[in-house]
Amino acid sequence: MDRSGNLATEELKMDEKWIIVNEEVRRPGAMTREQYILATQQNSLPRTENPQFYPVGIYGWRKRCLYFFVLLLLVTMIVNLAMTIWILKVMNFTVDGMGNLRVTKKGIRLEGISEFLLPLYVKEINSRKDSPLVLQSDRNVTVNARNHIGQLTGQLTVGADAVEAQCKRFEVRASEGGKVLFSADEDEIVIGADRLKVTGTEGAVFGHSVETPHIRAEPSQDLKLESPTRSLVMEAPRGVQINAAAGDLKATCRKELHLQSTEGEIFLNADTIRLGNLPVGSFSSSSPSSSAPRQTIYELCVCPNEPRNVKQYKNVSYSGRWLDYIR
Repeated sequence: MDRSGNLATEELKMDEKWIIVNEEVRRPGAMTREQYILATQQNSLPRTENPQFYPVGIYGWRKRCLYFFVLLLLVTMIVNLAMTIWILKVMNFTVDGMGNLRVTKKGIRLEGISEFLLPLYVKEINSRKDSPLVLQSDRNVTVNARNHIGQLTGQLTVGADAVEAQCKRFEVRASEGGKVLFSADEDEIVIGADRLKVTGTEGAVFGHSVETPHIRAEPSQDLKLESPTRSLVMEAPRGVQINAAAGDLKATCRKELHLQSTEGEIFLNADTIRLGNLPVGSFSSSSPSSSAPRQTIYELCVCPNEPRNVKQYKNVSYSGRWLDYIR
């Protein structure tokens, strides 16, 4: 104990001398606060002849666990890197795009068949120059057009039963010149083609009136206007003309055929005018006192440069210029 106490006293004296010498060299006068605290702390610690050293680090099972986690992390990184390389290889990732998807200056280019599970918003869709553009769906294909506030302005739906178009005006134009071939809106339907051809066996059925300047059949074909259950009316404010340039014109009816002119004449102009199936009146020489009924005979006089009228005569014989019949 005496020896250790002497050593501690000598070390304390040497430390005080070292502090005093350093203080005199640096700044003569007083000891700084840091030097005082350091000197007192060093002097207060007990001094031993054989100091003990404690190892610093991770040993035992902790070290083995640390190595295990490092190895597991390394394996995970290798597997992740391998999976990333495999995905890049399978999906065909390149600088220009992924697989059949190519990113160009004009937009996105898709090769082959593409499926869209959600709505597609694009400005323009074009196909390749050597192949058509096919839009296919299990139910229907709908194309919508909206304005700047999102309201629906036009819709085209291609379904299994029908093709529907909803818009203010529907137009079909020719590929050359842009001529309107067909247009439809709420007010009218316009067909701008040079010829309208109906090839159905039942023809064309119109629910209301038809206004046209010309009705013509195909060459070497007959033109037939028919109303199966009702009447057929043709009206024109300036006249109706029916002309058969190379054939006959027949008018047939089941009951009566009326030719009526309210203000003008009925003019029959032909080389021969025949009235067939007319009954011919016969002359009887019965006496005036006979009780047999008398026949009333009407004669139609056809005379040039004279008014043509019907006169009533009785018991007149048939002559070459008279046509008589019994009424």
